[in-house]
Amino acid sequence: MAITVANCCFSALSSTFKSRYCHLRFATSPSHSYFDARSLKATNNKKRALKGSSSSASPRKSNAEKKLPGRLKDDKSGLYADGISGQGDMGRPQSTGFKSFGTQRKDKKEFQLDSREQQVEPGSLQDANFLNAVVKVYCTHTAPDYSLPWQKQRQYTSTGSAFMIGDGKLLTNAHCVEHDTQVKVKRRGDDTKYVAKVLARGVDCDIALLSVESEEFWKGAKPLHLGHLPRLQDAVTVVGYPLGGDTISVTKGVVSRIEVTSYAHGSSDLLGIQIDAAINPGNSGGPAFNEQGECIGVAFQVYRSEEAENIGYVIPTTVVSHFLNDYERNGKYTGFPCLGVLLQKLENPALRACLQVQSNEGVLIRRVEPTSDANNVLKQGDVIVSFDDVHVGSEGTVPFRSNERIAFRYLISQKFAGDVAELGIIRAGKLMKVQVALNPRVHLVPYHIDGGQPSYLIIAGLVFTPLSEPLIEEECEESIGLKLLAKARYSLARFKEEQIVILSQVLANEVNIGYEDMSNQQVLKFNGTRIKNIRHLAHLVACCQDKYLVFEFEDNYLAVLERKAAMATSSRILKDYGIPSERSDDLLEPYVESLGDNQAIEQDFGESPVSNLEIGFDGLLWA
Repeated sequence: MAITVANCCFSALSSTFKSRYCHLRFATSPSHSYFDARSLKATNNKKRALKGSSSSASPRKSNAEKKLPGRLKDDKSGLYADGISGQGDMGRPQSTGFKSFGTQRKDKKEFQLDSREQQVEPGSLQDANFLNAVVKVYCTHTAPDYSLPWQKQRQYTSTGSAFMIGDGKLLTNAHCVEHDTQVKVKRRGDDTKYVAKVLARGVDCDIALLSVESEEFWKGAKPLHLGHLPRLQDAVTVVGYPLGGDTISVTKGVVSRIEVTSYAHGSSDLLGIQIDAAINPGNSGGPAFNEQGECIGVAFQVYRSEEAENIGYVIPTTVVSHFLNDYERNGKYTGFPCLGVLLQKLENPALRACLQVQSNEGVLIRRVEPTSDANNVLKQGDVIVSFDDVHVGSEGTVPFRSNERIAFRYLISQKFAGDVAELGIIRAGKLMKVQVALNPRVHLVPYHIDGGQPSYLIIAGLVFTPLSEPLIEEECEESIGLKLLAKARYSLARFKEEQIVILSQVLANEVNIGYEDMSNQQVLKFNGTRIKNIRHLAHLVACCQDKYLVFEFEDNYLAVLERKAAMATSSRILKDYGIPSERSDDLLEPYVESLGDNQAIEQDFGESPVSNLEIGFDGLLWA
């Protein structure tokens, strides 16, 4: 029986935290196995499950398993973690446009929608030639071992779907090719598998771009063209290669809802299409069509619980085109930007009057991220009333089409990294316009590790590594500890290179006797110097000439080593435990210190979590 991947429940940090449980399932399917379609039994009536739609089997805890850290939601209100829900459904953007990848571009090579090509009569979709553009993806994954960062886990295989978009490229989901060591694709009706290369991954939007160099693979191929956003109740057909057979599969349904949606893989909130067509393991990366044969998006996850049925999600073409345009502009994927402010609704008239806001509009800035560009422009207490001349309502929504409204962060997601937005703000009762640059958010604890392999440093058997969400997932939250987990979930980075460096474990040896039971503790200082990141720690140790190596941890816990003895035994410890090097390759590069880091480290933004009022309170959101 196939392993049901990505079953995740993050537990409440304390009784004062209003936590929701999320089961995220990405449907990667092992060969010759069948998926158990039964949803996991909920232990709480408020549990919900977002599950991706590719298929996988892992010998250990699958890397397809994902969490949504910090996403504290309330089922009754239907609000997202940021406290503001998308209102209503969204129709077509006013000047929408996308064409297939590499065709009919603007001067800046941006992609346009085309609703005139590849149209078919309703009911004849199963006979349409463009179904041949949907291919099956075979991926071999080798994920890092975050608990033992010098090695990798045992490889596993998965299958998913993809489709041709022209110019020798294919689109699929990022979780389908995560930690890939080999990717192969097979066309419909063919028995030959062709090697594919991953050109770009969009972790936040769960999209990956593939290329196939073989000319044989592309013979007679007709790429798909991206269509417009559908309307409510529009018919939709999902095509892919899910479990249950080897041939292509077609399921039908209707569009149920279009709004800003939680993306399980990237722990982000972007525009999403909810449908009631069946999305099963193996469907991930496959296209969804409307009745005219236009591709309206990419299937990527499902929502399952005891209280709901037939809820699947599709990445809309607006998000897909943003990913493709980003790749074309920069030669790589840079990500969706953010404003970097914590906001509060202004529904209360007395609150608006106190802030000297005359009309029923605007959202209050509660906090500005130190690493964001907005930190140099916006201040706590400012009220944002417009974004690029679009008025922001007191509920944090903006107009969309005729009678619809959508979450304010949708406007931000339409921008690219480095773009500048004009904000209308009220500061001390005065209306003013300010310019703010938008860039991807800097996470103190990253959801994914760039480059794949985590950094590590071993000093006399003491294993140090940066804290990350994959490490928390692998170690289990109980072993991480409440205080460190709270800091990981809710603290802010004070500067761009800041990391939470932890002592992961101690490799027992006579030189570190008495410290063997230490694990998963944050190291704050080395010989009196506050640690900025693991590269800084490695630099401090390498330059140390003191008699003792003194590590200071949380709660004033100390670990002291005699420097010469520690250095003398390091090579023997590595040999005893079969470790190739005392540090990861990235720590071999020279350390360059930034002046801004020294100034920011004196602040306490990263020292403690935000207040309990900001946890699970539906009046707040991160833009």
